[in-house]
Parts: sequence; C-alpha cells; structure tokens
Amino acid sequence: MHTTHREKPEANADGKPAPGDSHAEAALYDFMVVSNRLPVDRCAPEDSGCEDGWRRSPGGLVTALAPMMTKTDGAWVGWHGAPDETIEPFSHGGMDLVPVQLSNDDVELFYEGFSNATLWPLYHDVIAPPEFHRTWWDSYRKVNRRFADAVVRHADQGATVWVQDYQLQLVPKMLREARPDLKIGFFNHIPFPPPEIFAQLPWRKAIIDGLLGADLVGFQRSSDAGNFMRSARRFLGASVKQQQVHVKGPDGRTTHIARAQAFPISIDVKQISELARNPEIIERAHQIRRDLGNPKTILLGVDRLDYTKGIRHRLKAYEELLADGKVTVEDAALIQVASPSRERVEQYRLLREEVEGTVGHINGTYDTMQNTAVRYLHHSYPIDEMVALYLAADVMLVTALRDGMNLVAKEYVTARTNNDGALVLSEFAGAADQLKQALLMNPHDIDGLKDTIMKAVDMQPAEASRRMRSMRKQILDHDVDLWSADFLAALKEKVVRDDS
Repeated sequence: MHTTHREKPEANADGKPAPGDSHAEAALYDFMVVSNRLPVDRCAPEDSGCEDGWRRSPGGLVTALAPMMTKTDGAWVGWHGAPDETIEPFSHGGMDLVPVQLSNDDVELFYEGFSNATLWPLYHDVIAPPEFHRTWWDSYRKVNRRFADAVVRHADQGATVWVQDYQLQLVPKMLREARPDLKIGFFNHIPFPPPEIFAQLPWRKAIIDGLLGADLVGFQRSSDAGNFMRSARRFLGASVKQQQVHVKGPDGRTTHIARAQAFPISIDVKQISELARNPEIIERAHQIRRDLGNPKTILLGVDRLDYTKGIRHRLKAYEELLADGKVTVEDAALIQVASPSRERVEQYRLLREEVEGTVGHINGTYDTMQNTAVRYLHHSYPIDEMVALYLAADVMLVTALRDGMNLVAKEYVTARTNNDGALVLSEFAGAADQLKQALLMNPHDIDGLKDTIMKAVDMQPAEASRRMRSMRKQILDHDVDLWSADFLAALKEKVVRDDS
C-alpha cells in the first residue's frame, strides 16, 4: 500500500472535485484506518516517549494497528481526545493523523451515551441494563457522518478503508453511498449479541444496514459472525448464504456482497517477548516479589475497571478461599490492577466504589502486619511494568463475564518465556477459543472458579509447562501482524457473485 501525498482537490460522490470547500486541497491516501480515537495522547514535553506534545496510546487497538500503520504510511482518522478543539492533520511516529472534532455534547451523547451506555452493555449480554434515548441516537448518527466525511475528504480513488469498532457502525454504509469506489472493511472488537438480545435496540435495522455497507465485516469469534448474519436475516430480511450477505438496493437487486467472518485479534509478540527477556525487567519482577514478602504464590488480575471483567466475582472467590483456609496471606497475594475507565459514567463510578469497598473488607479481615491479601492498584501502567508483573505472577486470573478477546491473557502467556505459570481463563472471553490449554471456567460459578484457582495454584511444573508451551505456540504463530494481514488479504479477495 502506498500513500498519495500529492495535493488533490477533494472528490465528491461522482469522483469530481467538490466546489467551494475549504478542504479542497487535501492529502489523499490509498489506505486509511478509522477509529473513535487517534492512536496518540497528549503529553508533557518532559514525559518519557513524548514527541511534539504527543505519545502513542496504550490499549489493544493501538497495539494491534500501529505497527501496520507505520509500515504502510497510511492515514488514521479519529478524535484526538479534547472536546471543542480544532486540530489540523499532523504526523506522529511515522503515521499521518486526521483529527475529527467532537464537542462536549458529542462526548456526552455519542460516546458516553449511545456508545457506552447503550451499545456496550447490549453487546455484552446486558450484564448492565442498556439505556435507549433518541437524543443519543441522533448524536451517534451525526458523529458517524462526521467521521465518514473525513474519510471521503482524504481517500484516494479506489482506496482501502478499515473502520474499527462499535462506535462507528454507520460509517461503512455512509462511505459506500458517498464513495462506491472504496474498498471498505469493518472490524468489531467487542462481542456481537445474539438476535434475541440485539432485538431490544430500537435502531437495530439502521445498525445492521450500516455494517452491511462494508465488503468485509470482521469479528473476534465465529459465534459473533453467526449472530450478525442471523440478525441481518431476521431484521432486514437479507439473503445469507454461508458467510455472505447479499445486500440489495431499493430495486431489489444485489448491490454488493458483504462477508462476515472471524479474525481473532492478537498482540505484538515481538515487543512482549523482548521485554520479557530484558534483564532490568526480570529484576523488576524479582523486586515485586520481594516487596510482597516473597509469597509462595502471586495471583494477578489486570483489567480496565469495567463491569464486564468479572472483578467482583474474582474478589469474591479469593475472599472465600481465604475464609476456607485454602490460601493464606502468608503464602499468597493477589495483585489487582484496575485501570481507570469511563469515570464520568455512573455505573463505572458505582463499580469503583464497590470494588474498593470489597478490597478494603478483605484486607481489613485478613491482612497481617507483614502481609496484604489484595494489593489493589487503580492506575494505568506502561508496558514494561506490565511485563514485570506478568513475570512476577504465578497465576493470571482472567474472569471476564463477556469479552471480545482479552489481550491481557495473550500478553501473559507470551511473557512466560520459561513456559511456567498458569492462566485461569473465562470461557466467555474470545481468547478461550485459541488458548484451549488454559484452565477454562465459568466466572458465574463461584465454587467452580475457586476450584480452578486452586488447581492453578497447586499445578505440577510438568503440567504447567505442557499447557504454557502449547498456548505460547498458538500466540507466537498468530501475532498481530498476521491478524491484520489476514483481514486485509480477505478484504482484497474477489467475491464471486451468485444471485441465483
């Protein structure tokens, strides 16, 4: 893929320059990624990794796509993180960035509202009740249009556009209507619910119609792709054949074929592996163990503070193991990293209070002068500190109630270069489809969770090594570069039309 850096007039739907537009002179690209956020955050000049006031963001999506973007010289479209501020396109770390402006109202209604209080809980099996407000939906449509317009302004003729995630589900159809010359891909990073749950959404037809604007719709699991295709058939009456949805125009003729299939996302294996072999990080892992009093077993949870992650279930199970005497504060310690998340949303504020109250109760009951039962850390940490934690932990606890993938599980396994350690993994995380040698469990079953934790704690080294070796091979063979390459190769494939 190659970027067209020449200045050209903006093209409208028929491919001709749009008259009288202030953006009539815009750099054009033949490859673009579109996501809610740009892959950079603001930073102070004295901060580590800060370049011109920006540094690359942490998080799964950026980890997955940034390496590919720097190789392709493409452009990334997204919001830069500050409401009511206009920023011109700029470059950072080898990537051209095209900011989309959001107002305070947009952040409240489109992002905190429809994206994270309507779609997020609905798509995660209504673990929390979704809210349906027409003003939120109106904002969602308006902001999706703004993202689509930014792509139309900067996409070269026949460009490939890869739209990311649930905040932008209307963008594919908007792009197809404005620029039928584009090759459009969409990837949904979170689960897609079964039709019986998706049916609750008042705007279900518009969402399905929006996604079907893409040539290829990717999901984390085959079950998610199946849910989507069943919803397309049920709510739009679409013709679904195998993994293909035949999209019809107003005249009843097939306009294009949208394919839906699973592309499980992965991680930057090379980065994690190199950090895990770094002597300074290995020493930091030893220091973490010493700081905790060199317990026999360190258990680790690393999550965004989100109700889908099963943090409360994990704490309940651990508290009961302490009460049962199966583990003691002298022999075991639980580190729970819970990075801040959506703190302006009421449900997240209440979750934080509940989790911190539970941790306080456990520590108040079981701590000694020398030992702490739960070391709770409400921070985000840089990747080198995370790898040190992965190396320090004997048991990784991933107890998600519903998760599209869970890259923490894959990072932990990748960091265990000695093939030791144990992964306790929820069967409701997408990672369970690939990491079959993890200790899989149902986090709703507290007794089963307790038994699985103890199996991990007591596991013999030979079994632990066999399981970890198998999981490491799976991840090392399927890294993030392969994920993006597989998706883009599938997007390029010619689809054989069969309208019979």
